[in-house]
Amino acid sequence: MTPAQVGSDRFTWRRVTSSRSSEVASAVGATRRRLSYVSAAMSVSAVFVLDLKGKVLICRNYKGDVDMSEIDHFFPILMQQEEEGLLNPVLSHGSVYFMWIKHSNLYLVSTTNKNSSASLVYSFLYKLVEVFTEYFKELEEESIQDNFVVVYELLDELMDFGFPQTTDSKILQEYITQEGNKLEVAKTKVPTTVTNAVSWRSEGIKYKKNEVFIDVIESINVLVNANGSVMSSDIVGSIKLKTMLSGMPELRLGLNDRVLFALTGRDKGKTVAMEDVKFHQCVRLSRFESDRTISFIPPDGESELMSYRINTHVKPLIWIESVIEKFSHSRVEIMVKAKGQFKKQSVANNVEVRVPVPSDADSPKFKTSTGHAKYVPEKNLVVWTIKSFPGGKEFLMRAHFGLPSVENDELEGKPPITVKFEIPYFTVSGIQVRYMKIIEKSGYQALPWVRYITQSGDYQLRTNT
Repeated sequence: MTPAQVGSDRFTWRRVTSSRSSEVASAVGATRRRLSYVSAAMSVSAVFVLDLKGKVLICRNYKGDVDMSEIDHFFPILMQQEEEGLLNPVLSHGSVYFMWIKHSNLYLVSTTNKNSSASLVYSFLYKLVEVFTEYFKELEEESIQDNFVVVYELLDELMDFGFPQTTDSKILQEYITQEGNKLEVAKTKVPTTVTNAVSWRSEGIKYKKNEVFIDVIESINVLVNANGSVMSSDIVGSIKLKTMLSGMPELRLGLNDRVLFALTGRDKGKTVAMEDVKFHQCVRLSRFESDRTISFIPPDGESELMSYRINTHVKPLIWIESVIEKFSHSRVEIMVKAKGQFKKQSVANNVEVRVPVPSDADSPKFKTSTGHAKYVPEKNLVVWTIKSFPGGKEFLMRAHFGLPSVENDELEGKPPITVKFEIPYFTVSGIQVRYMKIIEKSGYQALPWVRYITQSGDYQLRTNT
């Protein structure tokens, strides 16, 4: 089976260096420091799920230090602030604070009377949404009402006495299921992952073929003004894993990290300076802080190992030039030229150039040198789609729209042109996976594969008209 056939539906992975070692026994048993938002600064008294009218659908009292009837004050305060246009993420009534988020047709609210860290509380609320969505596919009022028993079970396991506990949905699904009879059987034996130091990975995992797939995905954020100058740009990246490894392996990932190269006296070759680095809880932070080694025991299956940001000047990979001429009471003529400003051997896939048009335009006509264009009237856009866009190439699109004879009195803004694309086998920052060491006590051989993807993030080009 080829790498493209295992866990990939888009691009193939490329193999990277692998090694094994006899040190695994001590490495696996070593003390681990994990990234976690369990902190003394976080203390939640109760969690409530409300409908759009402020009615409590379900709640869990964790500490008993805040009267549960305090939630009756939340919705009136929220409505009052909405009317005044002064809506805040943290509301208060007396000495009680409400921290809340809205998801679909639900409000998720936590209460506390302590000086809790709001960012940690919000991290937990969004994790709550993530876990519920994993269980019920869609989180809405109906799914809560249809699964009261499971929701209560999850609320009991996710938090204890106001502090987060097991928040990994894969681990929770080992002993909290949506079938009542399985629920009873599963609870006779607590999974080792709940009490194990490695709570994100089960013991006894076995695969016939041991492999790990590494995706390095970078999103480019660019804002270009009407004069063609880049006003702001940065790169937001993430490294995602699909792990199919037996046992309890120790992994070490090597990147061309500028700080690491400076520490070891190796300044040769291209390096990257990563900022705002965030890790999965499996990464040993103390090891990374001391010598920049990314060492971890991975979760089974898919996970995001880390994310980062690179604050640098980025040349727009797809450059757009546009001429939009509006003739009053008559027509609008649009000319858009797109140029690939990346390596000729690379190809951008599924490119979409979205050009704004007046809301009262009609009778569209298009002419393109490649791809196809269509009018999306509900969004006042022309969407020009190019399936394959080689680097260094230029393409042209012309559009003609009619305008009504009666002038539209409403003043319209000047929304920017936006671009979507994806370029495989390419990273604009130059980040590289130098090696992936896989160490397991049984000594099996494992195959690591890596692929690089660059895609558009918030990619906007302003126009004069």
